[in-house]
Formats: sequence, C-alpha cells, structure tokens
Amino acid sequence: MLLGVSCRHFLHDESVMQIPQHYSAVPGVLQDKVILVTGAGDGIGRTAAMTFAQYGATVILLGKTTNKLTAVYDEIVAAGYPEPAIVPLDLKGATKKHYQDMAATIQAEFGRLDGLLHNAGLLGVLTPFEHIDLPTWQDIMQVNVTAPMLMTQALLPVLKQSAHPSVVFTSSGVGRKGRAFWGPYAISKFATEGLMQILADELDQTSLRVNCINPGATRTSMRAKAYPGEDAQKLKTPADLMWLYLYLMSDDSIGVTGQSLDAQPK
Repeated sequence: MLLGVSCRHFLHDESVMQIPQHYSAVPGVLQDKVILVTGAGDGIGRTAAMTFAQYGATVILLGKTTNKLTAVYDEIVAAGYPEPAIVPLDLKGATKKHYQDMAATIQAEFGRLDGLLHNAGLLGVLTPFEHIDLPTWQDIMQVNVTAPMLMTQALLPVLKQSAHPSVVFTSSGVGRKGRAFWGPYAISKFATEGLMQILADELDQTSLRVNCINPGATRTSMRAKAYPGEDAQKLKTPADLMWLYLYLMSDDSIGVTGQSLDAQPK
C-alpha cells in the first residue's frame, strides 16, 4: 500500500523531521510488540487491532462492548495471529483507579507496553453552540480528553519499559479548524492536539514518541452519524489508512514525535 502523507510540524522547527511520502510495512514489522488499542470493537480501532496483530503484535483490545471485543479476539485467533487480551472498560465511567489497575495488570502480564492507540471517541450531536447542553459536553470531554489523559498518565511507567514506545492520539480536521455546529467534539479534538504537543515536548529527550493521526473522511459508523446523507461508498475504508498506523507503531518511525499527520493526503 503506497500512499502519501502530509504533516503539520508543531515541534522541532529547527530540524524538520523526515516523514516518508510512501510507506509499505514489511511482514512482521510489529513482531513481539504489545499494543493497546482503545475502541477496538468497531471501525478504525477494530481494523487497527486486526492489522497490528497481522504484523506480529500482541494486541490489548479495550472497549465498552464485550461481545464486539470477543468477536475481534476470535477473528485474530482464527487467523493465527498472536493471542490478544481483552479489557472491557467504558471510558465514560472509568476512574483514575481503573487505569492504574490496568497499568499494573499490563506490567504483570507483559512487562512493558510498546504502543498505545487512543482511538475511542464520542461524537455527540451536532448542534448550534447556543444549544449545547452540559451533560453532552461533559460526556464528550470525559471520553475524548480526560480518559486519554488519565490512561496515558497511568501507562507512562509501563510504556517506558519499552525500548521504543509510541503513543498515537486520534485527531480530526475539525480539531485544527473550527467548524459550525461541531461544538464539543471539535473542541475536544483541539484539546487532543494540545495534549499530544505538550506530552511530546515533555518527553522529547526520551525514547517515547507521541503523535496525532487525523483519519479524514472514513467509512465508519461515526462518520455516517455525522453525515447521514453522504454516499459512504465514496469514502476510504479504515483499511486504506492502516499504512500510517503501522508506520507510527513500528520502529521505522523512531525519532518522529510531536507531529499531527493526515492519513489521507490533501
């Protein structure tokens, strides 16, 4: 799969990082890596989990719907890929203790965490700013911002046990330029970009790299909810984007950090 990549450089302006215009993952590029994927039961998260497993990773599947996670688990095992682990967790109600306990379990079971993909997200309802209600706002911020912050904070010690750990946040075009009616979701993605930049800058002198992916218009249930009249057959599928996810999780992206990358070239 050979596609281009565009990049917004927020850090390291004095020495622009070399991001490949084309990337094709070799078989086994993620061999023996342990990667946690949130929102792994559906959409991009499901495809990412399957793809990481296909390329050799042991994937930790996190999501709120156990039967969806079990279906992904079964498919990975049936394909002969490394046996994954399942973490049923609803990010809306998860507390700091939940993440600390999860980190302790990962440390005990695997000894390290090589990759963390923050893919789970809550869209809410598109509405004029004056009609945003507080419960919706709080739910979106909890799932899209607070949960990734607390989870990453708890997992940092386990990530630092890896030789070349990678954290990837899921951004959005509306998290770079505000768009009418996208309210809480767009604001949460602006916060995601900021969270990535701050974390990457703090960890700049370590081996831990932190980046964002903007998937772009992709054939998912969330996209269908936001654009019910759109012809989904004209959109890229999650599988079309996996080249960038593989790149950032592989050791081929060592040294790339603090970047906001587009999975679909403009």
